[in-house]
Amino acid sequence: MALFVEKFGGTSVGTVERIHAVADRVARSRRSGNDVVVVVSAMAGETDRLLSLAQEIESHTGSATAGPAGHNAAQTKATGREIDALLATGEQVTVALLVLALQRQSVEALSYTGSQVPIRTDPVHGKARILDIDPTRVRADLDAGHVVVIAGFQGVGPDGNITTLGRGGSDTTAVAMAAALRADECRIYTDVDGVYTADPRIVPAAQRLERITVEEMLELSSLGTKVLQTRSVEFAGKYGVPLRVLSSFTDGPGTLITHEAKDMEQPLIAGIAYNGDEAKLTIRGVPDEPGVASRIFGPISEAHINVDMIIQNVGRDESTDLTFTVKRDEYEKARALLDRVAAELGARDVVGDTNLAKISIVGVGMRSHAGIASTMFEVLAKNGINIELISTSEIKISVGIADKYLELAVRALHKAFGLDSSPEEEPLDTAVVD
Repeated sequence: MALFVEKFGGTSVGTVERIHAVADRVARSRRSGNDVVVVVSAMAGETDRLLSLAQEIESHTGSATAGPAGHNAAQTKATGREIDALLATGEQVTVALLVLALQRQSVEALSYTGSQVPIRTDPVHGKARILDIDPTRVRADLDAGHVVVIAGFQGVGPDGNITTLGRGGSDTTAVAMAAALRADECRIYTDVDGVYTADPRIVPAAQRLERITVEEMLELSSLGTKVLQTRSVEFAGKYGVPLRVLSSFTDGPGTLITHEAKDMEQPLIAGIAYNGDEAKLTIRGVPDEPGVASRIFGPISEAHINVDMIIQNVGRDESTDLTFTVKRDEYEKARALLDRVAAELGARDVVGDTNLAKISIVGVGMRSHAGIASTMFEVLAKNGINIELISTSEIKISVGIADKYLELAVRALHKAFGLDSSPEEEPLDTAVVD
């Protein structure tokens, strides 16, 4: 008998019919002799609907207490608490409906909120981090023959308040529960049947991967691949949780996310990720002296703006040009901060470009094979695509290019690295991966 933690996202439970379909799948797994813990998200669109209601309340002008004076720090904290209490109801609806559907199939099942497990988090509302999980109650219910259905995305803070984990937090809940229960596998059911070598919407020849390493999946997730939430992959890597991505709509083996790299002797590129939502900023003529970088990036960091790729060029006049990228929707905020810093430093000027895309190739094979970067650059050059920025790690190479070339670049690189061809099929290892 195996123990599986199975997570179903909002699309998978988006209607009553879909909830019944999930119940069918869970019931089959239970009747085959497995212990099953299910983690579910809110129904598709529900979190946005709840946020919209909160925004309507916030924007209402008929209140006698409305006005800037009311928005002090204490109120902001209180608002975060109430927003979390509001958003957590989405998952609570889903767990109850799924348990009712399972009971109609004569499957004994119980629902849990995050606080009932309990899933203990820090007190940060809207983006709480899991500190500890006590699996005692869940384990007892499993031993009694129940399917346990847990609300994803939520936990309880040290003060007893409901907290939420941020967008995609149900993935993190599932992996954390699998770690706490020492599950044989954590299965993430979504609207795709696995992890692909590239986005099939851009590259029709993209292939589903039989397996991929945690390292590769972490890079792909952080670089724009939307299959798994980045924090959940981090959790899986830290606690050795075997992950599998499957479709909730069709049967199939999915993609196993493993902690072992196979075929290290092949020049393997696991996949290509992209993000077409980038912008770059350049501050020119900055004095080349110690502490300048801190003065530039300090205000950016304090504004909670994430910086990605950075390039610094030192000129002959003892000044430097520094270029970095940010998300496009943070460009104007970052530009205003950089203009202020430039004036303080006596820099020559600040220029920017919002028409940037980032493309990344990822693969553990980079550790043992040379020439991958040169191949990438050669392919882009042959297609008339100029590289504006470069960033590397041990298993990935990212380049910044004009966003109008994004699809061309992805397709060209996918073909150049042999990803259009189906890899040789091999039996899927279903054993627990350490």
